Amino acid sequence: MAKIKIDSALFQRAKAAAKVAGYSSLDEFIVHVLEREVAKHEQGDEDKTVADRLRGLGYIE
Repeated sequence: MAKIKIDSALFQRAKAAAKVAGYSSLDEFIVHVLEREVAKHEQGDEDKTVADRLRGLGYIE
């Protein structure tokens, strides 16, 4: 598994948030948060691609 460096204050905040949210580990929490954020960006790219295609076909302006 790859490792990353983060600020110690952010680490402590994430650790506390993971505990409050009921995650079994900080790693599980971090993976979930990153997956959710990456999915948001991927979805945004897909939406733009679909809109560009519809615009090109003349369905939307």
